[in-house]
Amino acid sequence: MLKVNNLSLRFNTRTLFENVNLEFSGDNCYGIIGANGAGKSTFLKLLSGNIESTTGEVIIGKGERISVLKQNHNEYDDKTVIDTVIMGNNKLYEVMIEKNNLYMKEDFTNEDGMRAAILEEEFASLGGWEAESEAAILLVGLGIDNSKHNLLMSELKDSDKVKVLLASALFGEPDILLLDEPTNGLDSKSILWLEEFLINFKNTVLVVSHDRHFLNKVCTHMLDIDYNKITLFVGNYDFWYQSSQLIQKQMKESNKKKEEKIKELEDFIRRFSANASKSKQATSRKKTLEKIVLDEIKPSSRKYPYINFDFDKNVGKEVITLEKINYSIDDKIILKDFSLTIRPDDKIALIGTNEIAKTVLLDILAGHLKPDSGTIKIGSNVKISYFEKNHDEYFNNDLIMTDWLKQYTDNKDDSFVRGFLGRMLFSGEEVFKKVNVLSGGEKVRCMFSKMMLEKGNVLLFNEPTNHLDIESITSLNEGLNRFMGVIVFSSFDQELIETVSNRLIEIKQDGTYKDKQIPYQEYILKYGIGE
Repeated sequence: MLKVNNLSLRFNTRTLFENVNLEFSGDNCYGIIGANGAGKSTFLKLLSGNIESTTGEVIIGKGERISVLKQNHNEYDDKTVIDTVIMGNNKLYEVMIEKNNLYMKEDFTNEDGMRAAILEEEFASLGGWEAESEAAILLVGLGIDNSKHNLLMSELKDSDKVKVLLASALFGEPDILLLDEPTNGLDSKSILWLEEFLINFKNTVLVVSHDRHFLNKVCTHMLDIDYNKITLFVGNYDFWYQSSQLIQKQMKESNKKKEEKIKELEDFIRRFSANASKSKQATSRKKTLEKIVLDEIKPSSRKYPYINFDFDKNVGKEVITLEKINYSIDDKIILKDFSLTIRPDDKIALIGTNEIAKTVLLDILAGHLKPDSGTIKIGSNVKISYFEKNHDEYFNNDLIMTDWLKQYTDNKDDSFVRGFLGRMLFSGEEVFKKVNVLSGGEKVRCMFSKMMLEKGNVLLFNEPTNHLDIESITSLNEGLNRFMGVIVFSSFDQELIETVSNRLIEIKQDGTYKDKQIPYQEYILKYGIGE
């Protein structure tokens, strides 16, 4: 059981939320959503005791254990992988270390023996004898094979460290599990495993995520941080979205009817207040008018960019054809005899665990890489626009945003360029920021502005949702659904894949591939993901 009573948090003059009263219990999973800066991660820190609230209190059930997903990937570099996972249950780890240290003493005394007996009993009650096997099961499930379990954390690459820290948070069946963006850095296979783990988890989970499919799959409730308050909805993300839109619509319609009624009453009062025969009716209407109160519709902290890709010419019958493409890096085969005919109605999602191959294929399609062998034919009407996974090189200059965007259009008018930036939520003085100081999310939105100006009829995307909030991802999804040209994209966002693609290509680790025209979820059930 986890409760918050009259919880408020203020920073100087800014209020994130106030007087929050909520209770979290059972095997429910609560998804926490809100705009960037609304206080999602901060709320988790309050619950875990990492920061203090301005007012109110956090109450945890007696003897219950909270487990938190750590964000510092280098915090445990001097520990082994298996120990890092077991440290997720700090009490068990402390008992294990003290017990081991006692047995290593050369002058083992009677007092040491008595202490060891107590520790053995506590170790057993905490599940110590099963700890290593449980930790190993979690690691393997997340894609960390047995050969890495006794390595030091410092020997792992960052993508593996993310998985180990997640395993550590999940370890030991905590009573309350707090997860901040747990799918970040995970491949599709690991995300699927985590979804199943959380669906079957018997205790309370609170999770911050921008992955809509993940929230729909695992969440039983949603916590919406907006309007300086936290509102609880029963249901998953889609239910929250539909409910919140309906509430806003109903409030606006109610206000419209009230405004019409107010105008009608005011007209009557103005016309007949001086008329003796109508004065009683006018007075009655004044009283009715005084009772009408418009619903207060506060501006939401959520902002949705307007993403709309368009083009001047259709692609024609011939788009892009690859024949027997081969590509290797340091003698490792990335693509092997890869043949692909892209058709005018294709929306192709590149899926699977071979991230290098997906990037190489997109780079070859964009003309940024030449294959070792094979041929590429591009239709005469094809105009390609490419969103690269690593696009920092575009921003290695001190141009302001308006001047940066002018590089990609013949129309150099300030108001024209600022209009495209405005669609991406850059307004006022923001458009004069230098591009080399932009955040990751701001750079992504600038790249979308660039692509909209380029008017490509073939769009290539390599993980476009990285660094984006859920509102921007939703807008991108809608923009791609409206696009009438060809799309080839790689993404870990399952909702994007499911709703945009009509063709799936999974590139295997050996450079071969599967090419199927079925829905993504059907593909997973039939073929799985990755080796």
